[in-house]
Order: sequence, then structure tokens, then C-alpha cells
Amino acid sequence: MPKQVDHQERRETIARALWRVVEQRGATHLTLRDVAQEAGISLGQLQHYFGSRAELLAFAMDLAGEQSSLRVGRALAGLGERPHPRAVLRAMLVELLPLHADARATSRMSAAYVLEALHDEGVHARARGSLLHGRAAVEQVVRQAIADGMIAADRDPVVETDLLLALTGFTTLLELNVVEPAAVLAAVDQYLDRLFAAGAGNPR
Repeated sequence: MPKQVDHQERRETIARALWRVVEQRGATHLTLRDVAQEAGISLGQLQHYFGSRAELLAFAMDLAGEQSSLRVGRALAGLGERPHPRAVLRAMLVELLPLHADARATSRMSAAYVLEALHDEGVHARARGSLLHGRAAVEQVVRQAIADGMIAADRDPVVETDLLLALTGFTTLLELNVVEPAAVLAAVDQYLDRLFAAGAGNPR
């Protein structure tokens, strides 16, 4: 009997080929033919799964988001039961930074997707929704830490969430070798130390 094709697996294979093309050559002049060649299939086969560049980019971005969520989930699972919110926020931030191969691939895919979103309303809405979801997860941890006395009660959870997410701006500096990973991690740790230092449940 002929081997059945796992369509989801094939779609993921194509999406990962897109990641590699973006990582190696950028996304400005990306074509479906480039991705098909990288995936080792014909253009016609690729178009059987993705009818347009936008559709492929959307799927690849969704997959990148899933992979980022899995990395965060594994990092959080490694913290054990009832981890300190500082450790939770650190894990969430660090896994969003391009500090290892898989994170770099998804980070570069995200950058390409943002550029696409600036010129496509559908992509913009999809990307914005994903970012809002991630931001809400961070804000939930911050609000709970304030409620539990781990962060000072006079801190604004919205502002603190925005400041924490601003640390992911180190991505560009890392990618262009302006700063070293150790320096970025030191900055993240110092900021978290300051955020939690005044909490009633933390040593001064």
C-alpha cells in the first residue's frame, strides 16, 4: 500500500523550511519557490498545502508561536511546583530572546512576520492577537505577584508588564552582536531584582 501522507506533518515541514530561508536570506524577497526548494518538494506540491505566501507565513508564524509556548512551558515545568513569580517571569522573558538555535529561528520568523503585518491588515490582526495573548500572560503573573505581596503594592501592573516586555528589545542587539548574551541575562536579572526587592515577601 502507498504510504499515507501526514498532511499536518508536511505543512510543518514546509513551515520549518520557511524558517530556514528567512534565517539564511531574510524575508524581503521570499518566494514560495524558495521555500519549496528548501523543503525538497516541487512548487506545485507546496501550493497544494498553501495557496499563497500570506497563508504560508501565517501558518509558519503560528507554528513559531506554538514552539515558543512549548519552550516556555518546559522552562516553567522545570521550576517545580509553585515557583516564585520572579522565576516565572525570567523564564518567560529568556525564552523569547534569541539565545539558542530554536529561539533564534522563531525570533527571526517573528521579525519577518511583523514586517509583513505592517502592509497586510489580515496579518496585522493575527499578529496583534498573538502578542496581546502573550502580554496578558505576563500581566497576569505581575498582578498576582502584587496581590501576593511579592511586588510592592504601589507598582502599576500595566506599566510593569510593558517594562518587562520592553526587555525583549534586546533581541535586535543580540542579533547584531551589539551585546553579549551574558550581559543581556545580567540586565534581565537586575531588573527583576529591582522589581521584586520592595515586595513584602522578599528580602531587602
